[in-house]
Amino acid sequence: MGPLRLGTVLFALILTLSAGVEEALAQGCSTPCVGPRRGSLMAVGGGTIPEDIYRRFLRMAGGPDARIVLIPTAGAEDGSHDAWTALERLRDAGARRIEVLHTRNRRIADLEAFAGPLGDASGVWISGGRQWRLSQVYLHTRTHQELQGVLDRGGVVAGNSAGASALASFLVRGARDTNEVLVEPENQEGFGFLRQVAIDQHLMARGRENDLMELLRTHPQLLGLGLNEGGALIVTGDLAEVVGARVAVYDVTDPLHLLPLRWLAPGSVYDLGARTVILDGAEEPTPTEWPPTGSPPTGFPRTAPPADAPSSPDPASRADPAPP
Repeated sequence: MGPLRLGTVLFALILTLSAGVEEALAQGCSTPCVGPRRGSLMAVGGGTIPEDIYRRFLRMAGGPDARIVLIPTAGAEDGSHDAWTALERLRDAGARRIEVLHTRNRRIADLEAFAGPLGDASGVWISGGRQWRLSQVYLHTRTHQELQGVLDRGGVVAGNSAGASALASFLVRGARDTNEVLVEPENQEGFGFLRQVAIDQHLMARGRENDLMELLRTHPQLLGLGLNEGGALIVTGDLAEVVGARVAVYDVTDPLHLLPLRWLAPGSVYDLGARTVILDGAEEPTPTEWPPTGSPPTGFPRTAPPADAPSSPDPASRADPAPP
C-alpha cells in the first residue's frame, strides 16, 4: 500500500471513529472511574508465570496465613493443568491456607453455602482455561457478589489468562466453540470489576496484538488491555502497574496517537481513568522488521513487537495447554 493510500485509509478510519470518541470522552464517573473502589485486581497474561507474581499476590492478600480461594472452573476438566499449576505455585510462594471453589452448576454457584468460603477470603486466584465457563456459571450469582465482597474488604482478586479476561466488564473470546472469535454477541459480559474495559491475553504469543483494535471499531468507549505471557497488570483504584512483561493499551480517545495502541514497559504506572501514563518503565523498543503472525486489520499498519515478543508463535511451543 502506497503512502497516499495508507494516509487516506487512516483518515477515513479516524472519521469513522470520531463520533464514538466524542461520546467516550464525554463520559463522567466518580473516582475511581475504572478500577475497584477498594481492594486490588491482578490480571495475568498466561503462559509461564514468574514466581514473583505469585509472591506479590500473596503479599497483597496478607501473607502466608491469608485465606486464599482458588477457582479452577475455566478449565476443561475439574483437575485442569492450569489449576493444579496455580495450586502448586501458590504453595511454593508460601500460601498455607488454600481452598478450592468449583462447580459447573449456576444454581449451586448461587447458594450461600457454596460461596461461603469467599466471605473469609482475602485473596482469590481464578485460573485459566476458557472464559465462557466462568461467565456461564458465576455471572450474577451469589459467588459473583462474594467476589466483589473480597474487593470491598480490601482483598485482592487475581485472574490468569481466561480469568484475567473475566475480570473486565466486556468479555472477549466468550464463544463456546472457538477462542478465535473475539466477540460473541450472546456472551460478552464479564464480572465488571474493571469498568468499560476489555482484556485479552497471550497477546504476542498467539498473534492477537491487532484484535482489540477491531473491537474498538464497534465499541470505541472501551479501553483495551492486552496482556503478554509471563506478565501482569496490578490495579488499585484507577492506577495500573505493569509487572513482568509489556502490556498493550488500546484507546481511540487518545488525541496524541494516530494509532490506538501504546506499549507500557514493566515498571510503568498507567491511570485507567484518565487514560494517561503516570510513570514510564523502560524505554520503548526501537521499531524493527518483524515477520507478522497474521494479517493486520484493514486500515492499521502492523506495529513493531515489544522486546518480550516470543521467538516463535508456534502454539506447540507453549507451556499452557488450555487456550482461553
